[in-house]
Amino acid sequence: MEAKKTPSADLTRKSGMFLNLGLAVAVAATLAAFEWKSYDDGSLKDLGQVTDNFEELLDIPITEQPPPPPVEQPIIEEIPDEVEIEDKIEVNFDVDVKETTVIKEIVIKEAPVVEKADQIFDVVETQPNPPGGMSGWNAYLSKNLKYPTQARRMGIEGTVIVVFVVNTDGSIQDVEVLRGIGGGCDEEAVKVVSEAPKWEPGKQRGRPVRTRMRLPIRFKLS
Repeated sequence: MEAKKTPSADLTRKSGMFLNLGLAVAVAATLAAFEWKSYDDGSLKDLGQVTDNFEELLDIPITEQPPPPPVEQPIIEEIPDEVEIEDKIEVNFDVDVKETTVIKEIVIKEAPVVEKADQIFDVVETQPNPPGGMSGWNAYLSKNLKYPTQARRMGIEGTVIVVFVVNTDGSIQDVEVLRGIGGGCDEEAVKVVSEAPKWEPGKQRGRPVRTRMRLPIRFKLS
């Protein structure tokens, strides 16, 4: 049989009262701690008994300094504008100049520049030109340059840079590929340049010379 407590012996009924009472005590203790004051027991000094007399001032006598000595003013003498100079200045030109003195003419001899016949110039005063100028050269390429079948199938396009020498008579030789793109385009560029008509040769000091040229040839699919 379950045991039952009497209502007077059940302490859970008063738990709320005990909680409120504890909170009230804690708050009261906190307020008392903040309001607590303490004083030091120290003797106060009586400033009225100080015997020092601050009203007495020292009488400092006034010292007199002697005046500075007078400054002597300089005496200004007036000098007239025109003064005769008695000293004579003698000028002696001791130079023997003969009318028969002849200055020799200085002649600088310089050997003429001899250009070698086989010398190839990279830069000249007058560059070589193809027949009809650059417009004629473009017309020649469009007529004679054929797009290689291999490059067309592979979709290769770009610019081939060709190096060649223009002789003194305008003929072209030593054609080489400086930068190629492959697919048969390099060989076609060398062929079309080698079979080109004679150019106008480059000139150095008015004389035709052998000149090295670099020329780009572009392959582009339409």
